[in-house]
Amino acid sequence: MTRFDARSALIVVDLQNDFADPGGSLAVRGADRVVAAVNELIAAAEAAGAPIFYTQDWHPERTPHFVSDGGLWPVHCVADTWGAQLHPGLRRAARGDAAVVRKGANGEDGYSGFTMRDAQSGEERATELEALLRERGVERVAVVGLATDYCVKATALDALALGFETTVVERAAAAVNLSAGDGEAALAELAAAGAAIERGASA
Repeated sequence: MTRFDARSALIVVDLQNDFADPGGSLAVRGADRVVAAVNELIAAAEAAGAPIFYTQDWHPERTPHFVSDGGLWPVHCVADTWGAQLHPGLRRAARGDAAVVRKGANGEDGYSGFTMRDAQSGEERATELEALLRERGVERVAVVGLATDYCVKATALDALALGFETTVVERAAAAVNLSAGDGEAALAELAAAGAAIERGASA
């Protein structure tokens, strides 16, 4: 089971209403169990004094990221709407060192919590997540949330590339699975890249 200490951090990816609520525009099957599993990990991280970071899609109403403007996805997580809010069942860290990192606010493809890519030019720029982790002296991260085959995968791959020892907790994530098996393929890709994949039910 994932263990936390002051040199580790929990990264909770995009547990927002549009993904985690059945009424959301891009609801992910199994998100209810993900919220419960993530809450267990948040409690464990808090007890160990490990920092907790939440990522949050925060899109404008019009963006090339959306199918209505030539992208792949239905409109979702528009800034300041119900869909963009963190799921009400998600535990919020009580300590002041927890932070929310928003992505996609300027229309970028915001899959990773660490980087955003301009949908037209392809130019990438960093979010503040890496700097926040470095400030805390974090060496290891556990990545959880939605969705395994997109934002969780992208965030974990970036964490590995930046030199963080990275674990993805399977029970605390779920996949979109646009094609059958996408979630398992994402976990296999992450394992091949050097991530630890924690399988099995919660303790």
